[in-house]
Amino acid sequence: MSTTIVGPDGRPRCRWCAAAVEFFAYHDTEWGFPVKDDRRLFEKLCLEGFQSGLSWRTILAKRENFRAAFHGFDFNRIARFTEEDIERLLQDDGIVRHRGKIAAVINNARRAEELVRQEGSLAAYFWRFEPDPAELAAPQTASTSAASIAMSKDLKRRGWAFVGPTTAYAFMQAMGLINDHAEGCAIRTEVERARTAFHRPRRELTM
Repeated sequence: MSTTIVGPDGRPRCRWCAAAVEFFAYHDTEWGFPVKDDRRLFEKLCLEGFQSGLSWRTILAKRENFRAAFHGFDFNRIARFTEEDIERLLQDDGIVRHRGKIAAVINNARRAEELVRQEGSLAAYFWRFEPDPAELAAPQTASTSAASIAMSKDLKRRGWAFVGPTTAYAFMQAMGLINDHAEGCAIRTEVERARTAFHRPRRELTM
């Protein structure tokens, strides 16, 4: 079976785009392009956690509702959420109303604050897990990798929740730590150019 399909403009795209018409814009402009903005990184990891057991189509359709409910995924604000906020969010039918996943976002916001204090930024931390170039020679076919397992293990050690290896791998795919666009996909080359020009964030040491 081919790993690509023909998109609306006649160019080939990754086969998973066929699952929903709205996937094309997400695939063409977001998925796989490197990100170093801490809020976007935190948002994506949270949304991947919400996706657990569900489809990405469900989460993508509700993404703006999630952003409104969680203050644009400003983890400094979310870290101040209380039990009252959990109860409020459980009444919000615009998001996934799962107590454990909501509580995990609040917990992870507090862990994110700790991580920024320790590492300088979330970006500096997450990009440490970018695989060696030799591992990036071809698109992956598995749902986990050595790097995603390492990331998951370290996040869990730091107290993060809903960050299993599969979630970590999907996060790495989406945020550009790897280029998993299929061979022949029209966007694969664009992503690789973006990754080549991307300045990897590093920990900022303070005196």
